[in-house]
Amino acid sequence: MSSLSATAADLPPFRNPALPLRKRVDDLLERLTIEERIAMLHQCAPAVPRLGVGSFRTGSEALHGVSWMGVATVFPQAVGLGATWDEELVHRVAEAVSTELRAFHHHRPPVLGSAPHSLQAWAPVLNLLRDPRWGRNEEGYSEDPVHTGRLGEAYCRGLSGDHPAYLRAAPVLKHFLAYNNEDDRCTTSSGLRPRVLHEYDLAAFRPAVASGAATGAMAAYNLVNGRPCHVSPLIEAELRRWAEPTGHELFVVSDAEAPSNLVDPEEYFDDHAESHAAALKAGIDSFTDHGEDSAPPVGRLREALERGLIDEADVNRAVGRQLELRFRLGEFDPQLDPYAAIGPEVIDCAEHRELARHAATESVVLLKNDGLLPLDAARTPRIAVIGPLADTLCEDWYSGTMPYQVSVTAGLAEALGVHGGEVVCEEGADRIELRSTATGELLGKTAFDAADWGRGVLTLRAADTGRYLSLKGDDSLVADQEVLKSWEVNETFRFEPAGDGAVLLRSVLTGRYAAVDPADGRVTVTALTPDAAERWQRELLRDGAARARAAAETADAVVVVLGNHPMVNGRETEDRAGIDLPETQEALLRTVAAVCPETALVVMSSYPYAVDWADEHLPAVVWTSHGGQETGHALAAVLLGEAEPAGRLPQTWYRGEDPLPDPLDYDIIKAGWTYQYHRAAPLYPFGHGLSYTDFAYRDLRMSQPSIGQDGSVDVTVTLANTGRRTGSEVVQLYVRALDARYEAPRRRLADFLKVRLEPGESRELRFSLPADRLAHWSTATGAFTVDPGGYEITAGRSAEHPVLTARLTVTGPAPEPRVVVGRRTLTVDFDDHADTTIVDATRTSGDAVTPADPARPATLLFRDVDLSGAVRVEAETALENAGSGEARLELRACDRLLAEIGVPVTGDRYTWTTVAAELAAPPAGVHDLRLTLHGGFRLAAFSFTTSGGTA
Repeated sequence: MSSLSATAADLPPFRNPALPLRKRVDDLLERLTIEERIAMLHQCAPAVPRLGVGSFRTGSEALHGVSWMGVATVFPQAVGLGATWDEELVHRVAEAVSTELRAFHHHRPPVLGSAPHSLQAWAPVLNLLRDPRWGRNEEGYSEDPVHTGRLGEAYCRGLSGDHPAYLRAAPVLKHFLAYNNEDDRCTTSSGLRPRVLHEYDLAAFRPAVASGAATGAMAAYNLVNGRPCHVSPLIEAELRRWAEPTGHELFVVSDAEAPSNLVDPEEYFDDHAESHAAALKAGIDSFTDHGEDSAPPVGRLREALERGLIDEADVNRAVGRQLELRFRLGEFDPQLDPYAAIGPEVIDCAEHRELARHAATESVVLLKNDGLLPLDAARTPRIAVIGPLADTLCEDWYSGTMPYQVSVTAGLAEALGVHGGEVVCEEGADRIELRSTATGELLGKTAFDAADWGRGVLTLRAADTGRYLSLKGDDSLVADQEVLKSWEVNETFRFEPAGDGAVLLRSVLTGRYAAVDPADGRVTVTALTPDAAERWQRELLRDGAARARAAAETADAVVVVLGNHPMVNGRETEDRAGIDLPETQEALLRTVAAVCPETALVVMSSYPYAVDWADEHLPAVVWTSHGGQETGHALAAVLLGEAEPAGRLPQTWYRGEDPLPDPLDYDIIKAGWTYQYHRAAPLYPFGHGLSYTDFAYRDLRMSQPSIGQDGSVDVTVTLANTGRRTGSEVVQLYVRALDARYEAPRRRLADFLKVRLEPGESRELRFSLPADRLAHWSTATGAFTVDPGGYEITAGRSAEHPVLTARLTVTGPAPEPRVVVGRRTLTVDFDDHADTTIVDATRTSGDAVTPADPARPATLLFRDVDLSGAVRVEAETALENAGSGEARLELRACDRLLAEIGVPVTGDRYTWTTVAAELAAPPAGVHDLRLTLHGGFRLAAFSFTTSGGTA
């Protein structure tokens, strides 16, 4: 947009940069017609030529580089950035990403639509990595809310820049809230009891919002406690409440197609006008729906306005938030925008390449080392690099297009070449031919290298071109894809036995089989049944495992690079089935290790694996995420000792025999998720990572032995590098409540600091520990509280490796018993539970509890309840239909029956009634109260009354 050559006095107020931001927004908002404002509620907001306002599009993907716009610098995956434990580095990466995004905005034509590339960056992802089987594990920073919150805030600040008035880019936090499963993600509900909600899931989002570092948030696909996130009251009650002191409102966007999901498949509302109205009122400001076609969403919102489901104030509120963001991005003040001069030369510039290399290096984690690493180039002049990821790098769905790729093989070859060394590479894949039994012709007229990614899922890469066999829109098969990176992955197949050594070729995507047209011999993937499929004779031309074994036999050392492809068997829309390595990869590793004891395993993956055998039998194990274009340089530097392994695990690596909780059990306390609550010993704990040097921890001291409930203590510890190499250590400060009256975490990260020390250097580190780092959410009071008593403060190398421990005492009055007489108690505020599900009390607000299975009773436990004076109990219930069996509520104190109440049918899950009963034997004093729900009714709250009828 060209600047206007007019004096400030002649400008409309919204064009006058001297005016306060709020006045400018209000002025422009008033000039827009209601139709223009409603149109702006779609992701693709149209231009308003009469006012000189350009078109605007929400959202560019910028998780670890600019995505989907072409070649750009690709940094390690977010989980890899999480492994750095380095806020300053994460900040620098975000600076580079937003600088390149600015260049795309100003100097590259849009890929979609007419609006310039959006400066609203849909990053970072602050969903916690509760379950390592999550298909999008690579997008989060860690399983811990303190770690995630701090790195997320650092990334936001790097994106937005440091100008007081203008943003370089506008960070949007994804995905609000409790989104950690892909299978059926649009219809599954994450059950969050209040403690988990406040101590865990919300805690990761709060720092970036409360500090003003984030400018917006994206609602998640899933439901929370039975209510879709896109109509969650938490958007206003938590997110926007946190943002109020910053002086800026959050601009909240929907996820793609999620507004439509409210009707189908979620069936939460009867029609789209009603659902869109509810989303707007709940705080959704922009509707990412129907792609570029804004007509359906805009039409639904217009209908909602006409039906009185929303009013102009609702529209104005949302559009005002969009306009505020656009002003802050400099759209209306190009002459004052400090980032307007960023040129295209910053994309993939030398500085960003070096930063990508540094970030990839800092993210490498040394999991085990019995002395093999670092490799000595003089003693190991011939290294074999083996495995499916030995000589290839992968892009994930949110990666940019890598400008170049330095594989592990290439990185080691370059580094060893300086010393006259040699690298040999074997991927370990079988080379096969597939010959039609009907025609005798070879599939694709070429041989294929078959890579098995687990669960029988294969990719077939043409031996002559190196390109992947791909299923086309006309159902034909063509080997023409250089990379796997599409929403629907067309390049994965399975072999199914057909007898006599023949196989059937089946598409993973469609489930159909390859067939041959008898008339012209054309191969199409159209057969619906095995009987209609073509039988292929599979001929082994090259045994991948045998070649890998031969390479290992002649090598001085072997580096086996295993892991996942980010687009296969675990990605957006698909969770992993388990955490084991693919069987063929495990077999390859054992084959190689059997002939070369000097074997190091490098796991290159988006998530943890159970590498139990490797940990027991190999001398060295290393992990890196898919680290971007510089992965090979980074790994070579660490493996050869030119750089220190500075990364630490951002999540727990569980053992293979450890039965993990159900993926949909979001109650980390009851289920035992993460290092905070998991009881079994992990393979590698949260925060774990070894070094090539040695560190000593000394003199853990506290500035005072006790503090009040609103006090603070300084914790100091001396760290010394006692080894012979420069190295980095991440000092981790954990806290633990001693003799807690609630189910407290085994330990909880309170602070951390990454320190680099020269040999012989020592440094005193100081941590400020406010009492609120010891707080837990009290279900009795509905607020965070710090209980008086003893706490253990630990400085350690990981969650399971404490080094120094001190005791801190918190003074203050003892907690009072829970008050339930004369007070309405929400059933969701239980202390413990069994066989329950948390559901929505209404479509707009409130939670309730219901049995997970109506055929089995559900139990709620409320501890230390003062029942003095109680003679009657009332309960708020809803029961849609009678179902099978009687619905009743049973209340007991210390196993003594207090009351049993029948629950009537109300006809709808949101139609509530109050049922009551006199207590059979009025109790006195403090007891544990147990409520048992029989039948499929919902229970929202209960209250006890005294003889005087006080409720």
